Amino acid sequence: MINYTDRISLLMRDIVARVPTLGFIDLDEVLVFARWGRSDAEGAFATCHCLNLPPSEPGYYFWRDRTSGEVTRRSEWFVTKSPIVRVGNQAITYLISFALPRFCDQSLQRSRKAEFFPGADPWLAKLDTLVHELYHIDPAESGIRRIEREDGTYARHSHGPGFYEDVAAMVKHYLASGPDPELYAFLREDFSSLQARHGEIVATTFRTFPSYPQRYMEVLTDQPRVSGERADVRIEPLRAPTQPREYTERDLVVRRFRRRGARRAASRELAA
Repeated sequence: MINYTDRISLLMRDIVARVPTLGFIDLDEVLVFARWGRSDAEGAFATCHCLNLPPSEPGYYFWRDRTSGEVTRRSEWFVTKSPIVRVGNQAITYLISFALPRFCDQSLQRSRKAEFFPGADPWLAKLDTLVHELYHIDPAESGIRRIEREDGTYARHSHGPGFYEDVAAMVKHYLASGPDPELYAFLREDFSSLQARHGEIVATTFRTFPSYPQRYMEVLTDQPRVSGERADVRIEPLRAPTQPREYTERDLVVRRFRRRGARRAASRELAA
């Protein structure tokens, strides 16, 4: 049996220790978890999720009449908040999720990053993705890292023109620093090869699987009046969040991942 998220977490610690650009990251504040994702489907291989954004400014949704343009109904006022995630006494500020088996089966071939690794082994795409997600962590702890353009302004998206080049440079720096090959040996194998070697592939997930901690809307206790609003505007109540607003280590469970899905691993399986 191989615990994929544990292996990734160990490798991340070595990367952060060896790559100066990422040295500010406190990995005690970062939680790695897995989501299920088919290898033959489109989608991200991994994602960085920030939990340190402050509540949004109060707001509401509204609907206008197509002819008159007047507001005919609106939602209650609300703010958007990040859930709280704690493991023991440690507050978690970032989550990094990996889609299995999709992440395991990625390759440099026909990928955008291939141009930065000419002639390299295909598995290097996975190491690049891992560094890519770490690079999204903002040194100022204010969300996802903003990418600065040459003129001093910030790119609209989190992937600026030099983002992929920066990530590739960090990957090369890490490999040139002489890390223990055993730390990243698991990246050399695809999902089927890992299954053949280890029998089972397990990973940390949230008890609410396939859901995970995400921002949610909270209705304001005191509902402001909307200036100039017509008396007959209908107020639509917002649905209460169905997911927890706080998570602890009790919300973390280990699941077995296979090509057709994932299921929670029994304690006796993990002890075997």
